[in-house]
Amino acid sequence: TCHMFNCSCSSYRFTFYQVSYSVIFLLGLVTNSLALRRLWLSPCTLTSTAIYMVNLSAADLFFVISLPLRIYYYHQKVTFTVKYISLYGGIFFLVCIAVDRYFAVVRPLASPPCRLRVAQMICGGIWCLVLTLSMGLPVLRSIAARNHQPCLLDPSSQHQRTFILTALGLVLCCFLLPTVLLLFSYCSVLSVLRQPRRRSHSQRRSRQHTLTVIYWVLAIFLFCFVPYHVNLLGYTLTHVGLLPSCGLAKMTKAVHPVVLSLASSNCCLNPLIYYFSSSMAHRDMKMMG
Repeated sequence: TCHMFNCSCSSYRFTFYQVSYSVIFLLGLVTNSLALRRLWLSPCTLTSTAIYMVNLSAADLFFVISLPLRIYYYHQKVTFTVKYISLYGGIFFLVCIAVDRYFAVVRPLASPPCRLRVAQMICGGIWCLVLTLSMGLPVLRSIAARNHQPCLLDPSSQHQRTFILTALGLVLCCFLLPTVLLLFSYCSVLSVLRQPRRRSHSQRRSRQHTLTVIYWVLAIFLFCFVPYHVNLLGYTLTHVGLLPSCGLAKMTKAVHPVVLSLASSNCCLNPLIYYFSSSMAHRDMKMMG
């Protein structure tokens, strides 16, 4: 019999988390601190893209600072909350950067001051959203603890099984909808930048610069977030019995530490975006001429 509902944390997983989170903590602390310093000391005028990047870096640092707690006490409730704040905050802010580039390159109608005010409001809304969504996990863990349940929720209960699937749908929507928006925005930008037209030397350099940023964002987004959500889908469906596959249940549980560490490494890779987009972050590109 396959014990799908056994949710004990093996020594392998705990050791893996200790090593991977230690590396992520050191790299993330250094790279994000340097990125924030570079953005803060830049003499250029702050724009909407810069606001999104500052908030993205803040979300990354928020997570990095919590990693020592996760290294020494993996089940700490606060660290679970911070993990999801950083994970989905990072997704939403990366998508904001993509949409901002879409309006700057494809439909440059709004003035920079207008986009700046919109960016500030959107960032405030994103923080409220991820904080609200992330606070649900400690509440669920408290309920499980009061009911003396070894796992977060019991999939053998029809009511809790429905709740698990509803939560899965919400999580996937928080990933799939931003992914579609990001791909649409960058595909539109790429179609404009690849149009044959005469450009000055500075415009050619700006075009290549933007292409580099787009490729980096797409690579980081797909590398960090896709494996985690695909594995989460398989793990949850086997956990509740919709996919009665013992092999899939064991595989998704075994690779969970790896894909979670990949998702967490996003906080170390985002500074690459800051590096390649340092000039783009503080001025709108004039690619339409």
